[in-house]
Amino acid sequence: MNTPFNDPDFPYTAMPHIQEDGIWCEVRKFKSQTLSENSPALFLDRDGVIVKEVNYLQNPDDVELIPDAVETIKAANKKNIPVVVVTNQAGIAYGYFGWQEFQAVQNKMHKELEAKDAYVDAVYACPFHQKGQTPWGGHPDHEARKPSSGMLLRARNMFSINMKKSWIVGDRASDLEAGKKAGLAGGLHVLTGHGSREGEVTAARQLSGSDYQIQEAASIKGAQNLPLFTR
Repeated sequence: MNTPFNDPDFPYTAMPHIQEDGIWCEVRKFKSQTLSENSPALFLDRDGVIVKEVNYLQNPDDVELIPDAVETIKAANKKNIPVVVVTNQAGIAYGYFGWQEFQAVQNKMHKELEAKDAYVDAVYACPFHQKGQTPWGGHPDHEARKPSSGMLLRARNMFSINMKKSWIVGDRASDLEAGKKAGLAGGLHVLTGHGSREGEVTAARQLSGSDYQIQEAASIKGAQNLPLFTR
């Protein structure tokens, strides 16, 4: 983890959330001063979970919140559960868009959430992928790209998060696998985004085990029934 990554052509000073290892790590309204020690977190994939799936989302005008995303995030806020977004952004490795476009999309998402008093506490984004000719291409198994657990572990290391009581919500089995590798309590597979694909459903269910629970729901709204909301 944290292998130095330097692109001499990238304006790091203009994008302070991008770390030396090339991963976007942004703290927004994380309630670190009020969190109890080892508080569980709600990890969320972005595309297909919070916002509607758009292949390689890069235009803020295409940002559309999934119904019940506001309600669920606000419910976590009220219970003082940190909300941490962990998102793969292979479009950057492919050269389809850059960090500036990613930031514009993020700003639109945050603006729409915050207009309804719902707040994301931290965002982690991994641009690396095995394909692509950009500096972020050519990484066949990057430790931060889901299903690897690097983004979740960065959040654990940065904040006081009880991983054994935390959950992740995703529309892909790879989201839930990242949660399993990070030592979370479980993963919620939602049918929005890519979630209704037969292969995703089957693969997600196969991750279930004695030390990792898999639950299913129509959308992110189902997260409000997870154990961390009823603790």
